[in-house]
Amino acid sequence: MPRGPRIAIAQSPHHVVQRGHNRGAVFTEMGDYAAYLATLAEFRARLGLKVYAWCLMTNHVHLVIDPGKDARHLSMLMKHLAGRHTRRTNRLMHRTGSSWEGRFKCSLVDTDAYLLSCVRYVERNPVRAGMVRSPGEYPWSSYAMRMGLVYGDWLDRDPAYLALATTEACRRRRYQEFVARPESDDELELLRTALQRNQLTGSSHFVNQTERALGRDISRRARGRPRK
Repeated sequence: MPRGPRIAIAQSPHHVVQRGHNRGAVFTEMGDYAAYLATLAEFRARLGLKVYAWCLMTNHVHLVIDPGKDARHLSMLMKHLAGRHTRRTNRLMHRTGSSWEGRFKCSLVDTDAYLLSCVRYVERNPVRAGMVRSPGEYPWSSYAMRMGLVYGDWLDRDPAYLALATTEACRRRRYQEFVARPESDDELELLRTALQRNQLTGSSHFVNQTERALGRDISRRARGRPRK
């Protein structure tokens, strides 16, 4: 099934992925990762958006972003991230051309039913890829900052994470337990399909709410409920 147009809504979480051109590597040294994250932190502040999770893999990135008051800020962020990273890479490697695919993929996420599972999916990417045994061992995802393993003050705590407990220490413990449980096959299929096709990741109620907000029918959607 062909992918549909991207759907972005203000003050809502979106799962975003962008891959390297022809699935080639976009990060080859530590400086590449660090520079990308510095740009992400910079434009988080500039655009007034929220960053709920990230994971930088060798040839692609996963982000969970709330664009804030203006849904257009999501596309603006991705344009700045891709453009600055490409210019840096081209300058260092004395080449031309884009480092990235032309289009990023995006799935609007149902906060109540899916957001915590989506963040877990993003932060467990290196584990599923066999690069590390636990998310805390990987230096280029938001998990270490979330758990206080490294210093950082620009990771936003999403509503689903905040609802885990009333204190940060308890939230971290419960989230750690949650992340230690691998995703089910159904959950993985749901999240991947929604992202690949630019579909909504949400319940029927969430889809209906989104259709009313947009004033149009959304024929392609990914539904179901991940196992908790």
